[in-house]
Amino acid sequence: MTLFKIVSWTFFAYIAYCCLLFIFQRLILFPRYQIPTPPEKASEIPGLEEIRLKTSFGKVEAWFIPATTKEIAKPAPVVIFAHGNAELIDFWPEELRQFTSIGLAIFLVEYPGYGRSDGSPSQEQITESFVAAYDHIIKRNDVDPTQIVLFGRSLGGGVVCALAAKRPCAALILMSTFTSTRSFANKFLIPSILILDPFDNLKFIESFSGPTLIIHGRNDDLVPYRHGVRLHRAAKHSKMLTYDCNHNDCPPNWNRFWQDVESFLVKNLTK
Repeated sequence: MTLFKIVSWTFFAYIAYCCLLFIFQRLILFPRYQIPTPPEKASEIPGLEEIRLKTSFGKVEAWFIPATTKEIAKPAPVVIFAHGNAELIDFWPEELRQFTSIGLAIFLVEYPGYGRSDGSPSQEQITESFVAAYDHIIKRNDVDPTQIVLFGRSLGGGVVCALAAKRPCAALILMSTFTSTRSFANKFLIPSILILDPFDNLKFIESFSGPTLIIHGRNDDLVPYRHGVRLHRAAKHSKMLTYDCNHNDCPPNWNRFWQDVESFLVKNLTK
């Protein structure tokens, strides 16, 4: 009888644990409340244009930064960027500014419920936001709609894969990206079926025919290196860059990073 009680209590404790994780999983995946409150307006960045994208759940903020090359009369390629789960678009303009100096515009899109954006983060609402961003950006006269580069870091890799499944792109860049959030279910000792936002990047990348750049840190202890390797092997046209770094210090050398990325873009974007 004692053994039966132990087994029963263990079973019910596990069910309760699974229920709690199911209920709070989006607070874990999207820790927006742990991010410092951003200022009411964007930083004073030369050329930055603040945009409010209309969605079914409200307005989502996005920032457009034009290319700074001399060929201003020619529509430029654009990089649509998706950040990590504990970040904001506010963190990235300075880091990504090099894109503008090599002839690409930047479009930073915020996640629903993050920063100054309406809504609540989920795979469905985030995907809707990025589709709205894509449909907005391709209508601009200063953007070449045939030269859209999708760049995602960490969780953002799942976001741009979800976008690429719905809209065409000229190239895809995935940095420190996982195969699927369901691949982490074992870490939390729960069935993968309980994951609400799977972001199945591996399934998508198997069917994606465009050029793909996979960037991953060899010592990444948040999204293990094997995730990047699996994505690279599954992709039809992929190049993989391996850096000696962890998750949040990737890339360890920005000069080398820009040389590698520019080489990839020169090879795969139409001049």
